[in-house]
Formats: sequence, structure tokens, C-alpha cells
Amino acid sequence: VLRRIARHGFIDRDAEGKLATDAIARFSIRARGPEQIVGTLSGGNQQKVVLGKWLATRPKLLIMDEPTRGIDVGAKAEIHRLMSELAAEGLAVLMISSELPEILGMSDRILVMREGRIAAEFARGQADQETIAHAMMRVGAAA
Repeated sequence: VLRRIARHGFIDRDAEGKLATDAIARFSIRARGPEQIVGTLSGGNQQKVVLGKWLATRPKLLIMDEPTRGIDVGAKAEIHRLMSELAAEGLAVLMISSELPEILGMSDRILVMREGRIAAEFARGQADQETIAHAMMRVGAAA
């Protein structure tokens, strides 16, 4: 995002601060302020900072690999809420997760991959834990 916040090679600190302050407010990041070192935040708040940085680039597609691994239940719910909100705004969200309840709760479409290939595809209403697990374990099958 440097093109948006820098002029002639110098970062506009006011623009940078506004970007950080907006992200703190939008993602409910619990921080003392934009100057706080990210490494001193909780895991969930660190995840939200990363999400804010990605979204500052104004992507059309957001790829999230295990977005809720290692964070508490409250932070997980907040990340899920943000992902749903972003999808509703028209952003394509590709979530990679090994947690079946998360996949079932968050996905419009589910692709099961095995050995680098798509092994099965399900629409939201077609999938449950049993059908996904079966597709994961089926040997020699392809979609």
C-alpha cells in the first residue's frame, strides 16, 4: 500500500496512522493504539492485524490458510464474522482449514483435496462431516 501512503519516497505518517486506526476500529483490534508492537498483542488480535494488512491492498481474492489455528473461541468467532462480512461485500474468500466444523459452518462450496488433486466437491447443503471424511479417505477416486 506504499503507493497510497507515500509521496516522493517518503511515507505520509498521517495517512499511515489513519490506515492503522481504521483497521483497529473495523476489526475491533484490542490494542493501546496504532503504535503498539503487533507481537505484544494476543494471537487473535495479531490475526486481525494481518487481515487488516491484507485488506489494505484491496484484493479481489483473499486466501486464508488455517485462519483460526491457535486462537481462542472468542477471537475465532470474530474472524469468522469478519470473513462472512467480507464475502457479503463481494470479496472472494478461499479458506483452507483442517477443522471440519469450521469448513461446514463457513463454506458456500467445499473442495476436498487429496494428493494434490480435487477428490470431491460439495455445495453447502450437500456436505456433512461423514461425507467429507469419506471423500478424504476414498482411495483412487477423483471428482
